[in-house]
Amino acid sequence: MDKVGDLLIRIKNGYMAAKLEVIVPYSKLSMAICHLLRAEGYIEDFKNQDREIVVKLRYENRKPALSGVTRISKPGRRVYKGNSSIPRVYNGLGVAIISTPKGIMSDDQARKEKLGGEIMAFVW
Repeated sequence: MDKVGDLLIRIKNGYMAAKLEVIVPYSKLSMAICHLLRAEGYIEDFKNQDREIVVKLRYENRKPALSGVTRISKPGRRVYKGNSSIPRVYNGLGVAIISTPKGIMSDDQARKEKLGGEIMAFVW
C-alpha cells in the first residue's frame, strides 16, 4: 500500500469534488506531508482524530489551492537526487516533496540546507 500516493490522491480528489475536508489514514509520514502542505499553502489545516487525519481543503475565489499532483518515487521504483540535482517544479511555482535525513521538506528547504534525498512527489 502506497501511503503517500493515497494521501495525495485523496486530497486531489477532494479538490476535484469541491469537498471542504477529506479523511486520510494516519501515519507519521502523512502527518509530516500535511505539515509541509499547510506551510506551502496547499491545505488550510489538518487534525488527528482516532487514527485518521481530517484535512481541511483551501480554496481561493472558489478555485482549489492545489491543481495537480505527480507521484515521482513509487514503491516499485525509488528516485533519489543529490542537493545539486533537485528538480524545480514549474520553475518554482510548484513544490517537490523530498524525504531527507532531516525529515520531509520542500525542494527549496532542501537546497538551502544542501540536502538530497528521495523525491516523493511534485505538487502544484
